Amino acid sequence: MRKAIVIFLLMLGWMTAFAQAIETDGESEAAGIDDPAFVPTVKVSKVLDHGDSIQYMEMSNVYVYPKITFDSQKKMNAYLRLVRNVKKVLPIAKEVNGIIIETYEYLETLPNKKARDEHLKLVEKSIVKEYKPRMKKLTYSQGKLLIKLVYRECDSSSYDIVKAVLGPVRAGFWQAFAWCFGASLTKGYDPEGTDRLTERVVLMVEAGQL
Repeated sequence: MRKAIVIFLLMLGWMTAFAQAIETDGESEAAGIDDPAFVPTVKVSKVLDHGDSIQYMEMSNVYVYPKITFDSQKKMNAYLRLVRNVKKVLPIAKEVNGIIIETYEYLETLPNKKARDEHLKLVEKSIVKEYKPRMKKLTYSQGKLLIKLVYRECDSSSYDIVKAVLGPVRAGFWQAFAWCFGASLTKGYDPEGTDRLTERVVLMVEAGQL
């Protein structure tokens, strides 16, 4: 339940801006396509082996895929838009997961329910202040992608999160609201099927290759 509250607040901020974004989907937006969302990391260290110091280097994963070919300019533009959108919302989805872990671990150190509730109120206030303006800047396509990537990072659908926090009736209301705009809070993430291309882009963005 505590985990669900944090994600729900982020999703609520996005849903508040959802209707605004539908008119500005950013189809022609080109800025940021070459800006890395994640920078490749290289770690250099050493270990002792029978008294000898041996250096080693750890690098980010490198993914090799067949080159993508497009039979139309429209499909190429769709792919470039996907890359741009992943770079925009993947960091947010990862931040959601980080907030969940950090908040949950800290709550476990608090002595009682009153202290936990007070801390959650501070977390909620901070999240709304920081993330609501960012949610409003998302386009319609980016909002739909965020739903999927939150599932990827947190292993739970937005609908299940809302249901856990507000119950099935309110969850049904939010699902109906999203459905009116062509979205669904029940969307999962299928990296081996319908989201195969998205997963490829995500992995390469994470590795700093895109």
